[in-house]
Amino acid sequence: MKTGAVRAAGLALLHGAALAGLGLAGAVALLVHLVFFVPGFGLGLLFLLPLPILAGRHLTNLVRRLAGAGSEPVGSPYRPRPAPPQPEADGRYPHENRLYRRPWVPAFLRLLDWLLGDPATYRDLAWMALTPAAGLLLGGLPVALVGAGGWYAVTAADRHWWAVPAGLALAAAGLALAPWLRTLHLAWTRWWLAPTQRQPGRLRVWYGRQLLLLLRLLSLLGLSLLALPLAAISVVALVLTYGLGVVPVLPPVIENIRPLPELRRRLAGQWSGVAVESPYLPRPAVPDPRPDGRYQVGNNLYQTERWAAYGLRLRWLTRDPASWRDFGWLLLDPIVGGLSLAAPLAAIGYGIFGLAMPRLWTLVGLRADGGTDWYASVAGSDAAAIPVGLALAALGLLAAPAMLRVNGRWAALLLAPTAKARLALRVQRLTETRADATETQAAELRRIERDLHDGAQARLVAMGINLGNVEYLLDKDLQAARALLAETRQASAKALIELRDLVRGIHPPVLAERGLVDAVRALALDTPVRTEVTVELPGRPEPPIESAVYFAVSELLTNAVKHARAARITVDLGYADGRLRVVVADDGRGGADEARGSGLRGIARRLGTFDGVVDLSSPPGGPTAVKLEVPCALSSPRTSIS
Repeated sequence: MKTGAVRAAGLALLHGAALAGLGLAGAVALLVHLVFFVPGFGLGLLFLLPLPILAGRHLTNLVRRLAGAGSEPVGSPYRPRPAPPQPEADGRYPHENRLYRRPWVPAFLRLLDWLLGDPATYRDLAWMALTPAAGLLLGGLPVALVGAGGWYAVTAADRHWWAVPAGLALAAAGLALAPWLRTLHLAWTRWWLAPTQRQPGRLRVWYGRQLLLLLRLLSLLGLSLLALPLAAISVVALVLTYGLGVVPVLPPVIENIRPLPELRRRLAGQWSGVAVESPYLPRPAVPDPRPDGRYQVGNNLYQTERWAAYGLRLRWLTRDPASWRDFGWLLLDPIVGGLSLAAPLAAIGYGIFGLAMPRLWTLVGLRADGGTDWYASVAGSDAAAIPVGLALAALGLLAAPAMLRVNGRWAALLLAPTAKARLALRVQRLTETRADATETQAAELRRIERDLHDGAQARLVAMGINLGNVEYLLDKDLQAARALLAETRQASAKALIELRDLVRGIHPPVLAERGLVDAVRALALDTPVRTEVTVELPGRPEPPIESAVYFAVSELLTNAVKHARAARITVDLGYADGRLRVVVADDGRGGADEARGSGLRGIARRLGTFDGVVDLSSPPGGPTAVKLEVPCALSSPRTSIS
């Protein structure tokens, strides 16, 4: 029994030493992450970011396997890897609101979203930062006790008689502590690296928010710095075009710099809360040839369609005010935007660096007393380093959200669409939605005609034939006439049911009689999955909007049951700021993609007729939430019957 206990203690000692060694490896991995993250976030070199994260996961997975050896295995907490992008009918690959000719760009963007959007990534980083201290304390302490006890017993035995028993007692204490400290170390490792569904504490939430805020500031600062070389390229292109007449240089420069301002617009809405729409005028189509076979673009005539398309592209890009506003943003953002982002980061960095400066000077041997003339010249004295450093860091953290909003408003000032661009985009959207509405209406009329022809109309014709036969059989075969009458009555009942179903598909009676709220509740009752409906709607929208929203909710509920395999669905209807808002959420498997299905695109087209928008959030693994917004006015409030 004692031999088994000593053997278990020895194995625990070795296990703890291995975990302590992996803790030191975690410190090295964290340094590698910082080496890649500084240019990745600071200089906008985003292609560097996935490399250390993917490599670091091999280390943390090894720690999980070691922590699960001989006990309950530690599962992987990472989200499923995104599927490779699939091309659309035109051969291009979609990602969010852009199309790409090659799959590697959307594949990289999906990979980046997957890694940076996974909470397990940040837990791995926190583990790498804390595990050197925890690993050395919990895993290395027993090894240190055993080693120190053995060394003292051997080296001091000839000088002190108590050296051998004291050394053996120290080694025995290390062996006795090894299993307990290893268990504690494994629990600590599981707490950080195992999959979890627990709610984070307030301190962790605050820490996560501050870390996310700083990462956003660094990312936006990197985009501002990235604008510098693009601004230089733009200036060279303008000089070559308008100074030397090298016109072919300008169009590709304008088109290739647009992704950066477009990304900045999207981040302004997501991170700063300042919505900035895309301002670019729609690309015009090549006009039809004139009677003489030439193509007219403005006041210019072209012999071939290819040159007409080139002239049209040049005219479209150079006459779009958004192109010149992009140039202005590239020139000014590194100064205005960069300073607004660098100010809180500099305050935080200066404060933390000032706290560490005295100790750093002592470690490198420049000052024996731990002082620093550099910091004392600012703080007044070495004793003031701590309060001044803390105050500067706190000031930077407090100012960071305000500076983020200021930077978003600055981006909106230069990158938002002008009144002319808004009008052109409005006309384009109305043209597209009108065409979609016309096509949808024509398809609906064809469906109604087909259903009437194949259903109710056929039954009515059969009923007329049966009634003619009944009239003929009344005087000859009364029993057969009664059978035909019974058959005709059944056919009339079926025809009535088909007509009711047809009317319900066109405009449900419950929607016309009781309004959108009760119609959605009726849909929830008919859904085979538990569905909850919450309503804050003070009145009724116009009937066309009610119909569009009703059928959109019906489509979303069907998708949640059929594709998401949800166990619970919630529908939230509300009205604020002149917009009807509907959120349909489910706890299904997620992964919904508007680019891969026609249902969500159909909903967007249906609501687009009324300037409505559809916002989809469906990460792999769920949950899925679809937000519908339609600008409208409500009629006087009415009380619906529940």
